[in-house]
Amino acid sequence: MQGDHLIGRDVEYSHGDTVMIGRSAAPATGGPHPGVVLVHDAFGLTEAMIRTSEEYAARGYAVLAADVWGSRTTPTDGAAIGSLIGGMVADRAEWAGRIAAAHRTLLARPDVDADRTAMVGWCFGGSSAIEFVRGGGAVRGIVSVHGGLDLLGDDWTTPTDARVLLCTGADDPMATPEMLFALQRGLDAVGADWEADVYSGTRHAFTNPDAALAGPPDVVGYHARSARRAHESAERFLADLLAP
Repeated sequence: MQGDHLIGRDVEYSHGDTVMIGRSAAPATGGPHPGVVLVHDAFGLTEAMIRTSEEYAARGYAVLAADVWGSRTTPTDGAAIGSLIGGMVADRAEWAGRIAAAHRTLLARPDVDADRTAMVGWCFGGSSAIEFVRGGGAVRGIVSVHGGLDLLGDDWTTPTDARVLLCTGADDPMATPEMLFALQRGLDAVGADWEADVYSGTRHAFTNPDAALAGPPDVVGYHARSARRAHESAERFLADLLAP
């Protein structure tokens, strides 16, 4: 995409043998801009995610939408999704490396203010953003929207001054109250400044109208009001976090 107000293009980057094809978007003029890495959900870097990157760019951010699966892979069935996520959890160094590679790619751009960067992720992407902070990733803050807290490591030892926003469903079996409490304790242990929005009557993947493709209705489900509240909360959080 290229027009009067935004510039967007594919960006190839890599980690090890994995070639990833992310998508950048940014205002066409001005800068340097605060930078945001967007980390996709289990469905990969879809056209919907690319549209989201353009929406963020329209708000004044220089954006890189990451391609964690590599080669712009966009799985559509539960078995393929489970295999991809399972592979990352089984090799956390690989997982961390792919997320860090996306952040480095963002920082390398001349239109990015390297002192003002953040990461936003949904589902698996929310887990990825939290893991980036847990590993000491150098961002001002992260937003996790219905992140799978069941995927997280439990070694919280690296101090951080990052700020963290968690937007999660009260009925999400992948982010139970016990998991949320354990995460909060971990964030406290490393000095993170965190806040949590918990939405009643809301399950996993609540921002995705196609959530039913990824799991049974007692696990996942689109919730329009919770999706809107999470979007508004993230917008408020980032505007404050990345202010000059």
